[in-house]
Amino acid sequence: MARVFTGAMSSRKFSSGKPPSFEVSANESAEIAARLGAEVAARFGPRDEAPLSLLLRDEAGALVAGLNGVVHWRWLYIRHLWVAPEARGQGLGTRLVAAAEAAARDKGAVGAYIDTFEAAVAALYEKLGFSRVGEIADFPVGRKRIFLSKRLGRVEADGP
Repeated sequence: MARVFTGAMSSRKFSSGKPPSFEVSANESAEIAARLGAEVAARFGPRDEAPLSLLLRDEAGALVAGLNGVVHWRWLYIRHLWVAPEARGQGLGTRLVAAAEAAARDKGAVGAYIDTFEAAVAALYEKLGFSRVGEIADFPVGRKRIFLSKRLGRVEADGP
């Protein structure tokens, strides 16, 4: 018989006679996410995700740079920031980050965060006002993942 712990040291026993399954259907995976999402929303309020994508194109319409992010819980997460290799060093990434921050502020964001595997890229974010808040060594092996954040404005408490 196995024990599953939930909450503050309470437990529930189960005895299915089967070991845990590593083969999970898409529906079961979605159920796990939905159940966790409901618990998180009950504690911290809804995520209220607002996607944010910005593109820069050249005169011919070809994609030169882009940013994908999301504003949730009043924070901008910059998921992807890409600049074509031949267009790097021209300030396009800086323009995209500034535009994303402005759009996020309009959506009520109080901060922004991002992660990268490149120390040189982290240094660029630091020039834009981001601060390193953490690192994971050997992620991927031999490298590190760097996490950065930045305040976009004053925080006013208005939620749970």
